[in-house]
Amino acid sequence: MEKKRKISIIGSTGSIGTQALEVIEKLDDKFEIIALAGGSNVELLKRQAEKFRPKYIYAAKEINVNGIETLASLDDIASNKENDIILVACSGKIGLKPTLKAIENGIDIALANKETLVMAGDIVMGKARENNVNIIPVDSEHCAIHQCIKDISQVDKLIITASGGPFLHKSVEEIKHATVKETLNHPRWNMGKKITVDSATLMNKGLEIIEAHHLFGFDYDDIEVVVHPQSIVHSAIEYVDGSVIAQIGLPSMHIPIQYAITYPERFEGIKSKSFSFSEIARLDFEKPDFEKFPCLKLAYNAGKLGGTATACLNAANEEAVFAFLDGKIKIYQIYETVKKMLDEHVSVNNPSIEEIFEVDADVRIKTRKYISGLD
Repeated sequence: MEKKRKISIIGSTGSIGTQALEVIEKLDDKFEIIALAGGSNVELLKRQAEKFRPKYIYAAKEINVNGIETLASLDDIASNKENDIILVACSGKIGLKPTLKAIENGIDIALANKETLVMAGDIVMGKARENNVNIIPVDSEHCAIHQCIKDISQVDKLIITASGGPFLHKSVEEIKHATVKETLNHPRWNMGKKITVDSATLMNKGLEIIEAHHLFGFDYDDIEVVVHPQSIVHSAIEYVDGSVIAQIGLPSMHIPIQYAITYPERFEGIKSKSFSFSEIARLDFEKPDFEKFPCLKLAYNAGKLGGTATACLNAANEEAVFAFLDGKIKIYQIYETVKKMLDEHVSVNNPSIEEIFEVDADVRIKTRKYISGLD
């Protein structure tokens, strides 16, 4: 980079946001932070602001840091054309509108918010093309695919890897009675609670399939999921001639975060050690068990149906996961709840943003009502 890249982080207090700041601290001569935005963790956001001294801050609660202007909304960040790139690292539907606003203002996006593409992928990617905006994925799987592709017209298939989560080698009966603590005990990745539950049900992989469909324009039948417990191969692509190109590396979110915010350049950043094939010793792969992890099939089906079906899937799953974390339902009831909502949903084709948010709100109400009636 000939000059510092100006960046804002929406969701700086979350798992991705805090790791992004660690990357930026390591590459402090490469970046200038324009704004930091957090949710309810005001104390952490204050500490971040005092350390990194952005021009602006935003929080869901009242916040004040000497010498730093407090903004009224996330749109204020997304509309600021000082930004070269905005890292959307928040979770939930709150990431969708500022992402669209930034795209409309011609600002590149490093995207770590699943809901943005799951809810409104056609709209978001269409707007990005219209405004000549780069959307660089932060998820390790999509980042891996992005790194592998040279000429997308010659790619025949996307191969997305999944760790299998904490229940890979558990029986259906064991999973049925799993506790919240057991569910959150992921063998490879340290993530937020919601995404960790999604990883345990493999819904997370289902959401990633939908994201990959929108990011790279592949049919769902050409996106394959492979279970890979070591999480060394982060994903791969198969070219029309049968050549398979994979991106591999130690399980660390610092690497895809850094790739996304420095793209197309690379720099030495945070890494625990150099990769060693001999230390890894073996790599295992297997097909996903759709009987044991039926949420993955639900996501495939919702993606193929299109329209507002994926918004319904996302909203119902999120509410069900929250209910599980609160001890209101068992983990197997996440699937039952999402399936019930999808079965009842009448999908709207080519929806507007307003229609998507209406579906989101309606499904959440119906999901909570359904859960309240469960034993």
